[in-house]
Amino acid sequence: MMNSLKIAVASQNPAKIRAVTECFSELGIEAEIISTETESGVASQPFSIEETRQGAVNRASAALSKGFDLAIGLEGGVFELEGSMYLCNWGAMAGSGGKLYTAGGAQIPLPEEIARELKNGFELGPVMDHYANETGIRHHKGAIGILTGGLVNRGDMFGHIVKLLVGQYQLDSG
Repeated sequence: MMNSLKIAVASQNPAKIRAVTECFSELGIEAEIISTETESGVASQPFSIEETRQGAVNRASAALSKGFDLAIGLEGGVFELEGSMYLCNWGAMAGSGGKLYTAGGAQIPLPEEIARELKNGFELGPVMDHYANETGIRHHKGAIGILTGGLVNRGDMFGHIVKLLVGQYQLDSG
């Protein structure tokens, strides 16, 4: 299984780091987890499921190249469906053997006033800060936390994605 692995979290974002750390701890998997900033290789505000997924893949692949056993990239974005804009989140786990695992997470519609700001070129994080009259939402509760009244936060959502990635890896390694 996954013991004594050196695992990268391809981000300096506290919510993403916490999601990975808590997931591995909850699963009882001993690993050295290190955050390392990587570029997503996509727009700073991804505008499709495909672009958001690609950002996660790019982050994981870039982090893996820094000498880790496994690397996890997590990316948030938005997409349009049937006239509404939705929040989406993706994760990717790259392994030193060349294997890549991906998984998507929760999707929730965004209020029209937020969607309008995104279409005008603003990023979701600052838009949500303004919408909720808070600062640094992307680093803890995230848009999902605001839009669910605190029932689900960004760390919870990304933690679910990390479990989906780890489950695939374990099945493959089994």
